[in-house]
Amino acid sequence: MKWLVTGAGGMLGRDTVDELTRRGERVTALDRAALDITRAEAVERAFTEHHPDIVVNCAAYTAVDDAETDEERATRINGDGPRLLARTCATHGARLIHVSTDYVFSGDARATPYPEDHPTAPRTAYGRSKLAGERAVLEELPGASAVVRTAWLYGVHGRNFVRTMIGLEARRPTVDVVDDQRGQPTWSVDVAERIADLGPRLGDDVHGVFHATSSGEATWYELAGEVFRLIGADPERVRPTTGAAFPRPAPRPAYSALAHGRWQDIGLPAPRDWRVALHEALPRIRKESPLRETP
Repeated sequence: MKWLVTGAGGMLGRDTVDELTRRGERVTALDRAALDITRAEAVERAFTEHHPDIVVNCAAYTAVDDAETDEERATRINGDGPRLLARTCATHGARLIHVSTDYVFSGDARATPYPEDHPTAPRTAYGRSKLAGERAVLEELPGASAVVRTAWLYGVHGRNFVRTMIGLEARRPTVDVVDDQRGQPTWSVDVAERIADLGPRLGDDVHGVFHATSSGEATWYELAGEVFRLIGADPERVRPTTGAAFPRPAPRPAYSALAHGRWQDIGLPAPRDWRVALHEALPRIRKESPLRETP
């Protein structure tokens, strides 16, 4: 089975390539410079050269705040690009796993994680652009595609909240962190494993929307405190604040936990708790991350 991973230079893309390689799969990794998913001739050439059986689309416009004033470009990458990939998959008989986000929901639920079939209602330009991509994939390739929503990703590669907290712990006596936004901290390696598990099952009765986030819930403040604790720092140095203290152009979801029922439907267990994953991830992040942890 041949896999092609787009957006292979990003955090999740790199971890997906690594996981597939570890499993002995044949993988073609194409970063943004190697494949612009919005260009039809480039996409067709990639399929003609590499003949993928499964495509994993990790390519995305992820600048949530910038999208508020650049929605056209965000939609071109997050909406039109996935549609083009799905159409080309249909032409070549390939399957497609498309990565999406919790931002397709309104983010105002209360204490009940969003199931996969909950009505979408994005409140940001970024969320609208990602929803456009979801709909495009499911319309163009309904029986041979999966939308994998994830959220609050952290890992070795690229900037992310956990790496930022590690760096701030070394530089500041205290850190103020938002305590009124709740979600699911998720290690990108765990999502890569879910993608690798899902690919061979995709087709027939296995298609549609899946949620690939860790189980359990936390606020950013709770996550920061756990990072401090696990690296041997005093969690009391993390101080709670509200989202109003950090105003941004795009509103952040107050609650965006996702439910995981579809995994059990296809014979896979629910994802593990975020604390368990973080405990395993932190030593690797601190060892492999190029981010400086000292002043």
